[in-house]
Amino acid sequence: MINKQFEQTPDQKITLSHPSKEDGAAMWELVTQSTLDTNSSYKYILMSEYFNETCVVAKQNNQVVGFITAFIPPKNEDAIFIWQVGVDASQRGKGIASKMLHFLLESKACQEVTFVEATITPSNRASQSLFQKLARDFDTEIQSTEFFTEDLFPGEGHEQELKFIVGPIAH
Repeated sequence: MINKQFEQTPDQKITLSHPSKEDGAAMWELVTQSTLDTNSSYKYILMSEYFNETCVVAKQNNQVVGFITAFIPPKNEDAIFIWQVGVDASQRGKGIASKMLHFLLESKACQEVTFVEATITPSNRASQSLFQKLARDFDTEIQSTEFFTEDLFPGEGHEQELKFIVGPIAH
């Protein structure tokens, strides 16, 4: 497993790596303390086991403080779809999400990836900013289109999801 470290402050190291199934519960816990859509704990364990090469965890003192769940769509193998990005409240604003995206794009699983896709609600300005920064980092384009409209979601209160596409990305 490849690990990458960077320092937040001189006494606090963050380690980036691909998750193991043992990280799934901590990823789920992080989601339950955030505004992210909460999936079952099984989803995070499953992603960490079967899709770990396209997922990332950020750890500080062996505790998960951030994660990305993602996969390469079977019908679009030059893209990676970012399902969720989560960062512990104590670590937000420190660039961890951006570093995790870069770590993911530098990984072996993403060697053929030239586009990054995600769905983001119109009110989620933080995620929109993250992907706009990614486009700037790679000096490439970002597009946003309507994707999953509100009427597709059961119940009340789920905003539409816009599809963001960043790319092409040159490695």
